[in-house]
Amino acid sequence: MSSPGPEGAPPFRALLRYFLGLGTWGFGGPIASVGYMQRDLVERRRWLSEREFLNGVALGQTMPGPLAAQVVMWVGFLRDGAMGALATAGVFILPSFVLVLGVAAIYVPNQGLPVVQSLFYGIAPAVMAVIAVAAVKLARLTDKRDPKLWAITIAIGVVTAVTGAEVALLFVGAGLLMILLEARPTFRRAGRGSDPGTPGSELAIVGVGFKVLTGTAVAGTLVALGLFFLKAGAFIFGSGLAIVPFLREGVVNQHHWLTPRQFLDAVAMGLITPGPVVITAAFIGYLVGGIAGALVATVAIFTPIYLGVIVPGPWFVRHQDNAQVKAFVRGATAAAAGAIAGATVVLSKGAIVDRETGLIAAAALGFVLLLKNREPVLIVLAAVAGILLHGV
Repeated sequence: MSSPGPEGAPPFRALLRYFLGLGTWGFGGPIASVGYMQRDLVERRRWLSEREFLNGVALGQTMPGPLAAQVVMWVGFLRDGAMGALATAGVFILPSFVLVLGVAAIYVPNQGLPVVQSLFYGIAPAVMAVIAVAAVKLARLTDKRDPKLWAITIAIGVVTAVTGAEVALLFVGAGLLMILLEARPTFRRAGRGSDPGTPGSELAIVGVGFKVLTGTAVAGTLVALGLFFLKAGAFIFGSGLAIVPFLREGVVNQHHWLTPRQFLDAVAMGLITPGPVVITAAFIGYLVGGIAGALVATVAIFTPIYLGVIVPGPWFVRHQDNAQVKAFVRGATAAAAGAIAGATVVLSKGAIVDRETGLIAAAALGFVLLLKNREPVLIVLAAVAGILLHGV
């Protein structure tokens, strides 16, 4: 393990208390959460050296997964190996999981009520604005002035918008294309032992359809749910919101577990709660299979992210300047930005249904552009607008 920060390592329980708190009040998305950690762990408490922290950020930008959760796992890994990463991840995810579970339990029996429909009448178009801005920011951050990356982003965005489908392998294809264009390998150098650079194999998903359940789920349902979210967790490049098009394709179009409206509601839950956006998986899992479904979906989606920290993490930190690694990450992230943009077009057709929802979307867009990291406030205001405009 790496050495502790300049002033020595705190008791591990102090780290756990900190991450429990961050998971409770850490609104504002992954960039804001990472900023909190740098301020608190590096600058104020000096529990980590700057280099240790930046290694975790570099890892998060290299491997699939939401950046904040990866950095949390990395800090735990530095302190106490795989079990440390598991412990810090658990306390960080727990508050948002409990909150989402509570909201889902209220939502399921009441989703047909006029008041709930009015709430999400306003929330859905506001969510579209948040996702659209996230796609643009991710594209600007990744693509910069590189025409090749912009071409990938635009192409994936158009394909997603036109077909209404998102193919996870396009992320991998975009990464491999950038390797061929920018960092074509010559002769493969002999490795020392097995290849530690492979960040895990692709997971096969069994296309099993089943009826939406809101109570206890049968074993087959839980297996199918777990396999789907395992694959989902392996393809979150660039941002937690990058998972939105992948989830929409799977849970709405392929498996028909949720309606388009239910899916929009699930995304809203991920945005309004603290912690990682991918906690949306818990809400979807509850709608499909009750409490057991929520647990399975949450564990499954975070498992590839966790393995991506503790297995290849140290190797990637040592090779973060490798030309092929950098090219692959850039291509995959550019594809993720395009997929988010395309998914926004598709989802907007169900969220913006009249003049009022169009006005909410436009106002939300201005809100997001003017006020950074205030998404939960926006969702609450949009819910109020939905009740006022749609009635109860």
